[in-house]
Amino acid sequence: MIGQTLGHYEIVEKLGEGGMGVVYKARDAHLDRFVAVKVLPADKVADPERRRRFEQEAKSASALNHPNIITIYDIDTAAGRDFIAMEYVPGRTLAELIERGRLPTAEVMKYAVQISDAISAAHVAGIVHRDLKPANVLVTEKGLVKLLDFGLAKLTEPVPGSDPALTVTAQPRTEPGLIVGTVAYMSPEQAEGKKVDARSDIFSFGVVLYEMVTGRRPFIGETGPSTLAAILAKEPEPPSSLVSEVSLELERLVLRCLRKDPQRRWQTMADLAVALEDLKEEVDSGKVSA
Repeated sequence: MIGQTLGHYEIVEKLGEGGMGVVYKARDAHLDRFVAVKVLPADKVADPERRRRFEQEAKSASALNHPNIITIYDIDTAAGRDFIAMEYVPGRTLAELIERGRLPTAEVMKYAVQISDAISAAHVAGIVHRDLKPANVLVTEKGLVKLLDFGLAKLTEPVPGSDPALTVTAQPRTEPGLIVGTVAYMSPEQAEGKKVDARSDIFSFGVVLYEMVTGRRPFIGETGPSTLAAILAKEPEPPSSLVSEVSLELERLVLRCLRKDPQRRWQTMADLAVALEDLKEEVDSGKVSA
């Protein structure tokens, strides 16, 4: 693909690859700017479900206007290839940052506040991300977070008479019992193939937060099925048993995200975002220590 043109986008270099497509850096010949172009692999175009999810990613993300969510510019087909053109943001994924080990508390709080704010905005718009993981969080050199990949997101609708941030799936198109997402970051209900709501993202966020704090995932197995079993049956080790510097307030916040029963987690990402912002202020001021 390098050197080729898709519509008015000239492919410059490959940036990455995932289950939903290959991402390239490209130059927009019309506006003379760099963009990121996600291309659906040619051998997947014939798969209606993958194509639907690919289109859903663009529609879901383009419906959101938030500084911590990647901006979608265009969705098109050229030379028989479906692609999405989006904002190009230089930086590293949170997964790359965590590879070096656990993050300092101040960094954890800075990223956590931004991620929670982005997910909260998506939930208010009726969108559950369903694939929140460090590889889908981009961090710039200045510490700005950009949330990526709404390829597994589902449009949702509020439960009648309930808080609009708590949602159920509207007209689900996946088959009952079908597991989607990345195993290590799935909520128990997602791992069982059940319908998910906004609280599933809260669990996944808790896994990401735990990994930032401790440098390891809360649920670990040698295989996919054993990891799923751990998510469904095992309780995570308290972060303070792995890292002595973790404050009690942060530990309680993380573990509440990771409760098996959705009713016992934080009920909205908006409330969790406020709690994180308050804790960040205390950490920054030195009021909270290990």
